Amino acid sequence: MAKMSVDDKLGVVKFVTDEHESHIEINEDYQDEAEIRRLVMACPAELYKYTDGKLVFNHEGCLECGTCRVISGGKGVKSWNHPKGAMGVEYHHG
Repeated sequence: MAKMSVDDKLGVVKFVTDEHESHIEINEDYQDEAEIRRLVMACPAELYKYTDGKLVFNHEGCLECGTCRVISGGKGVKSWNHPKGAMGVEYHHG
């Protein structure tokens, strides 16, 4: 079986995104670089970025796996909640 990229895998997932409110709130002032890099590496959808010494997150395309919540332990991720109502991810395969 050919290896699929993250973008290919996410192409078969349906997202209904709340464009106005993220279900995850990050601590943009968090400075522990080692912990931030673990958070960036752990996200299977590659939604966390560490650029110019700053943690950046884009909630659109979140798989709602909770990995960031567990890895962060309340430090880099301030809060993690399920998206409201019918918002969020809808899996079709797997």
